[in-house]
Amino acid sequence: MNRAQALEALRRRAPWDLLVIGGGIAGAGVALEAARAGTKVALVEARDFASGTSSRSSKLVHGGLRYIAQGQWALTRESVRERDALLRDAGGLVRPLRFLLPVRAGDRKGRRVLGLGLALYDALAGRRTRRWHDVQAMGWQAPMLDATGLQGGWSYEDAQTDDARLVLRVLAQARAFGALTLNHVAVQGLARPGGELQGLALQDGVSGERFELAARCVVNATGAWADGLRGAVGRPPALRPLRGSHLLLPSWRLPLAQALAFFHPDDRRPVFALPWEGATLVGTTDLDHREPLDQEPGITRAELHYLLKALHSQFPAQAFGERDVMATWSGVRPVVASGKSVDPSKEAREHLVVEEDGLITVTGGKLTTFRATAVQALRLAARRVPGLAAVRVDARLFEPVSPACEAVLRDLSPALRQRWMGRYGPAAQWLRALAQDGELDTVPGTSVAWAELRFACRCEAVVHLDDLMLRRTRLGLLLRDGGAACLPRVKPIAQQELGWSDVQWHEEAARYAQLMARCHGVPTQGPP
Repeated sequence: MNRAQALEALRRRAPWDLLVIGGGIAGAGVALEAARAGTKVALVEARDFASGTSSRSSKLVHGGLRYIAQGQWALTRESVRERDALLRDAGGLVRPLRFLLPVRAGDRKGRRVLGLGLALYDALAGRRTRRWHDVQAMGWQAPMLDATGLQGGWSYEDAQTDDARLVLRVLAQARAFGALTLNHVAVQGLARPGGELQGLALQDGVSGERFELAARCVVNATGAWADGLRGAVGRPPALRPLRGSHLLLPSWRLPLAQALAFFHPDDRRPVFALPWEGATLVGTTDLDHREPLDQEPGITRAELHYLLKALHSQFPAQAFGERDVMATWSGVRPVVASGKSVDPSKEAREHLVVEEDGLITVTGGKLTTFRATAVQALRLAARRVPGLAAVRVDARLFEPVSPACEAVLRDLSPALRQRWMGRYGPAAQWLRALAQDGELDTVPGTSVAWAELRFACRCEAVVHLDDLMLRRTRLGLLLRDGGAACLPRVKPIAQQELGWSDVQWHEEAARYAQLMARCHGVPTQGPP
């Protein structure tokens, strides 16, 4: 179904049982579980799928070890259980990740305190992964780590993912159950005849067309933007937007076989460096985000130097500097405000699920727990849509890829076959069928096959070049200068599949270059 057909179906099939606003992981989870329950559901996203926090996270699927110290045991228990379910159901997309946590002389949290926290973490997960390593063993596992004051370290296991691809696969699964999903369709207002919420006023961001849709129930899953819609029904703000920024380094500059977690020398906040998609990810900051939410967030020079200083504290001999940074990104977390003037890192990461004058809002929480929050929201929506009472909490997220699909992929390398099955599921066979000569080769410096760009353009609702380079693939982050060197080969693929003229291509390339410089590069202005 192309975009015009999807827009027509969106109007023709109204009224909907459920309209979901927001195409991040929260909205995707709601749409999937609603569709799985047999209800008629549509999802609209004002920008691109996963273009907010859900493509700008730390890429971790984890229980949140630091939440134990804050007494958030219930959140941690729920998170580790959801983490293990994702490892079971989304193999190849969600993968185990081992962490090392060095312990140094003088640390406020030494071996015994950290060991106790890890023991509780293991107990909540129902399995033991923690292990103590002496100084020599730490040197073998992290040879670039500074040995000054090192007493040893703990290891434990969590998981990681490509967050944007997780969203895209959840949306694909929702469509398989009958959901309709559309990006670049913005909400212009709430339809409230007689004061009761009965639908939405929408505008297509491509054609500019405005129209209204009726629905029995509306779910606000817009993340950090949720208070905007809540304000439309007269509710006060509930969120404290917090910015988390990250750096991406080439793997040769800091090669890691596992993640390394440590404490910043200034404020003792946890910082990590981990292998991700063939590069090394460093993060994260945790600051109040005071910029307008309609502006794309970007890292500040102060955050850049904060993260570089954290690296220097653990790897002083490497002399990391701005020149080593390939890309940056910042995400705005929708953290539920406590109402207290506390350190941003001490705000709870509990989610908010509430009905207000017919509008159900689901926001806050964590990437890891998106299914649990979706189920909670849908049980609330069941008051208006009784069919949602059938929503299940024990269904597998994704079913295993069929033997027939695996057979189609048999000629691929084991690494590419596993990548495609994890990221695309049953659609991997159509991806293989679309590949033209030379398109099973990978883009130099990455694990992305050229065929993935063709598939994204034809089948994954690409509207702009950044949709393709930053979310359908992560080439804009994994290659220097946003992947500018590979754009000459991207151009004919995009033009063939999207019908872009030379003029359109140059407009998209210019728009993309500006976005990369503004939001994903190394900032050149501002205090250090």
